[in-house]
Amino acid sequence: MQRSALVVGASGIGGRYAARELLANGWTVYGLARRPPRDLPGLIPVTADLLEVVGLEAALAEAMGNDAPTHVFITTWMRQDSEAENIRVNALLVRNLLDALSSRKSLRHVALVTGLKHYLGPFEAYASSGTLPDTPLRESQPRLPLDNFYYAQEDEVYAAAARDRFTWTIHRPHSIVGMAVGNAMNLGTTLAVYASICKETGRPFQFPGSEAQWNGLSDVTDARMLARQLRWAADCDAARNEAFNITNGDYFRWSWLWRRLAAWFGVQAEGFNGTVQPLEAAMAEDAGLWSEIARRHHLQEADLSRLASPWHTDLDLGRPIEVMTDMANSRRLGFAAWQATEDSFFDLFAALRAQRLIP
Repeated sequence: MQRSALVVGASGIGGRYAARELLANGWTVYGLARRPPRDLPGLIPVTADLLEVVGLEAALAEAMGNDAPTHVFITTWMRQDSEAENIRVNALLVRNLLDALSSRKSLRHVALVTGLKHYLGPFEAYASSGTLPDTPLRESQPRLPLDNFYYAQEDEVYAAAARDRFTWTIHRPHSIVGMAVGNAMNLGTTLAVYASICKETGRPFQFPGSEAQWNGLSDVTDARMLARQLRWAADCDAARNEAFNITNGDYFRWSWLWRRLAAWFGVQAEGFNGTVQPLEAAMAEDAGLWSEIARRHHLQEADLSRLASPWHTDLDLGRPIEVMTDMANSRRLGFAAWQATEDSFFDLFAALRAQRLIP
């Protein structure tokens, strides 16, 4: 059966890899973003802002004509100043999109990518005392008694599915490791830029997070793993109307991985020394320095904010508990992919260097 995908957020870290995975497996793929990528062969760009209904409908009509997607993969969100605004805006993104597609009567399946804030709470109460969940995190755990834009996005999908009779899946990655410039949450590239600055200046590569994260178990999600699960769920009847955690499938301790990341860059690793030392503060004055590093090494991106998101890395590495994720829900249905986490980082670093994004 012919499958046509609309990947929403195709320029982001999740959407880019999802589009690439689908294209490699013979799908027709439309990539929607305000600035769709132009370097993915076969991707049909859809330039649109999900908050502008008239423009969105016109962009879909212009790009697709009489064609219509059978599958939608929603991998985007917009950060706002408060959780109330996060809920309003990010629910509206999903509602506008699914309303715009409703009249086409073509949708068979919608996949929504959210994340572990489903279990750990929104930015305003992230991993705070009183809301700390049991770990490993499992999809069967109930929603927290807190407002959360992930819940609002899910509810929009559920309502549209009931109206238009399509199936859905929810995908909850941990920190996504992959290459995307301008992404709002990018742990791997942030650490690569930080290590590059340490290399250039002789600073120690200081672990910025908590003792619980330094010594506890953790996991991450390779963007390629997320893409594989998205494609698997779209093709698996047993996966319909389910939520799935998605990580690499292995566990590690930052006390082990931090030294290996430092060795890749040839910098001095410094571990947890009794105090959380936020990366956002450590890199606060580095914009001009990065511009100079980019000029000296002929790098492709001189704007530090387009590569690094230290505020988000601080959220992940500063948590007061160890965080690891249970994958049994998809495993029992046949999703068997696995990825070594150190290779996720090393592959990313090599790609960043090859693309001249780090020296």
